[in-house]
Amino acid sequence: MSDKLLIKNGKVALSGENHLRNLDIETQNGVITALGSNLSGDNVIDAGGCVVIPGGIDPHVHFDDPGFTEREDFLHGSSAAASGGITTVIDMPCTSVPPVTNLENLKEKHNHIEKKALVDYGFFGGVSAQSYEEGFAEKMEELSNVVLGFKTYFLSGMDSFKRLSSYQFMRVLQKAKEFNIPVLLHAEDAGFVEEATRVEQAKGSDWENYYRSRPEIAEILAVQDAISMARHTGAELHIVHVATARAAELIKDIENVTGETCPHYLAFSKEDFEKYGSALKTAPVVKSEENKSELWGFLREGGIDFMASDHAPAPEEQKNTGSVWTDYSGIPGNPTLLPYLFSEGYAQKRLNLSRFLELISENAARRYGFYDRKGSITIGKDADLVIIEPDTKWMVRGKDLYSKGKITPFEGMEWEGRIRNTILRGQVIYDADRGITAEPGYGKLIKRKG
Repeated sequence: MSDKLLIKNGKVALSGENHLRNLDIETQNGVITALGSNLSGDNVIDAGGCVVIPGGIDPHVHFDDPGFTEREDFLHGSSAAASGGITTVIDMPCTSVPPVTNLENLKEKHNHIEKKALVDYGFFGGVSAQSYEEGFAEKMEELSNVVLGFKTYFLSGMDSFKRLSSYQFMRVLQKAKEFNIPVLLHAEDAGFVEEATRVEQAKGSDWENYYRSRPEIAEILAVQDAISMARHTGAELHIVHVATARAAELIKDIENVTGETCPHYLAFSKEDFEKYGSALKTAPVVKSEENKSELWGFLREGGIDFMASDHAPAPEEQKNTGSVWTDYSGIPGNPTLLPYLFSEGYAQKRLNLSRFLELISENAARRYGFYDRKGSITIGKDADLVIIEPDTKWMVRGKDLYSKGKITPFEGMEWEGRIRNTILRGQVIYDADRGITAEPGYGKLIKRKG
């Protein structure tokens, strides 16, 4: 088969534009080579009646490989990504064994997963309390040419990846500034949450107790502290999974600080726990109904820079233990990330086209240093494309997810916009009728420009 591919008759979404364009797209050798009308060739996909957008980027996944593969692995996780229009993922360092806190551990992880990946992928390095004590500066330096950022925690539930103190975090910021690489932070105040958890566990085991153990103020306190240190050091800071509107307000308009949110914080509130139970349990926890509405505002206007899934599924026996305090925190969010934002954001006119593209592709590629290759439909960039049937409605079914995780709070929801094809570097890797069409190992490692 020719390595030249034409996508014809589609309505194409171009970066910075709020109206779809009637364009053909020519790709060759994995990159976009032409955009225009009446392009010709032999290997053609007819996208008539469809919307064509850049491949989605999910910059926050826990594919758990190696070490926790009873929950997820790179083959299932990247298959789920492909089915959801995601062509690039960035995997977190904390939920694999060993954690990616030095170059040796990263190489071990990469050797383990490179033959499984179906989409392109990058890695975050991490700095835990343990790796900090083992010589964090040298470890960050050896990782800095490979990873796309460094993940840290102010609050961690993992014994293998403990949280940093404020002093340690500031020193990590100072070191990261030397490499001009972002530091990512799970921003919940440990002192508040640990004491609140003891109090609420003594009161009971309702979902309201869980919410009150880590409410909005826990995130606000942590974000305030982190922003102060980012301003002091001048380092690049990114707040992951922003769940609180006030936190987004704090982030807005600060040049060296960015934030992401996730679909579950936009779709659900704490009142939904009575219906969905542990299927909705995440950390941070979903907040109030008013907070949810306010987050949509920051998504439209700024304060939230891009979307991520925080994909972290678990099997039934871990997800439903019989106690809100021990049920696993996390959902299989990756395959529903782009479809949710297309349906409930763009199709419902909560977001205009250019903002939708920023949130699902463009801004993450810019933040993590690979916008020269990905994040928009541009001649010379990787031919990462998603063909969507905008008027086709479909229903979310956990049993149909390619992820190992089948328990989703989006179960039974009907959305507009079925993904017909996902194309990575000019090759169709997912087809709605045929399923996954690429071989494991097709995905490639990406690094920052420079």
